[in-house]
Amino acid sequence: MVPAETRRPIVVGVAPESSRRMAVAWAVDEAARRHVPLRLVHAAGAPTVYRQTAVRPSWAEWSQALHEGGERVLEEAVAFVEARQPQVEVSGVLAEGSPAWVLREEAGEAAVVVLGSYHLGRVKEVFSSVAVALPVMAHARCPVVVVPEAEHVTQQPPYVVVGVDGSPHSAAAVDFAFQEAALRGAVLRTLYVRQPHRFGVLDAPAMEQACRSLLAETVAGRTATYPEVELHHEVVTGHPVEELTKASAHALALVVGTRGHGGFTGMLLGSVSQGVLPYAHCPVIAVPCSPGPAT
Repeated sequence: MVPAETRRPIVVGVAPESSRRMAVAWAVDEAARRHVPLRLVHAAGAPTVYRQTAVRPSWAEWSQALHEGGERVLEEAVAFVEARQPQVEVSGVLAEGSPAWVLREEAGEAAVVVLGSYHLGRVKEVFSSVAVALPVMAHARCPVVVVPEAEHVTQQPPYVVVGVDGSPHSAAAVDFAFQEAALRGAVLRTLYVRQPHRFGVLDAPAMEQACRSLLAETVAGRTATYPEVELHHEVVTGHPVEELTKASAHALALVVGTRGHGGFTGMLLGSVSQGVLPYAHCPVIAVPCSPGPAT
């Protein structure tokens, strides 16, 4: 049984292109499952590119064009949401500023923040998508979901993958993963990735058992709260980013913990939560160690 949710909304960033609706679709379906409102947010940043041969428009003209364009984007997104899940309470927010800054601010009142990731071929475009996700993940005190735009094929029976390493931030991720699996009627795969030691492992069976014991300790008590969730413990050897990405190839979602320090510390590259973003083909849900009351 899933605990009752507060009325904090699910917040989703809306891209200007109407063809990019995977994040909005994920968010409205999640709002319907959790019986919470949905808030559509479109950030209209100031344009910096114009034709050299053209006369620069005035700031007032720029501002008006941004406002009118943003309103059209939100109207189209609201129509999409109402057609997909008419029972969901939906509202729109048009804000000025960079998407990363605007969504960081909106995260303060959100149950979950949902972002799109385009997985485009060129490196600069991939990192452009990640550049929005990382600042939001580093500062948000609620889970942040990054949804790829590419078509994703799931597997039957449906499953959710969560990375576990025994730390407090992975325990928070497990809590959220149980909720997701219960909401979706899915199997939950808890995965511990054992990194090979450069000097080798003297007692591999003992190490395997120790990892499985850690998995069992991390999920202790949650199976009583979510008896309907079928739980699998898995231990693999390799690099956490590579193994979690492989395990989640056909998953409904990959759930990982994040320390969420904020500032420079929170932006340090190399963590698992940040490492899986450019490679995962299913939604990635980053759960902070100390989530807000909504989660």
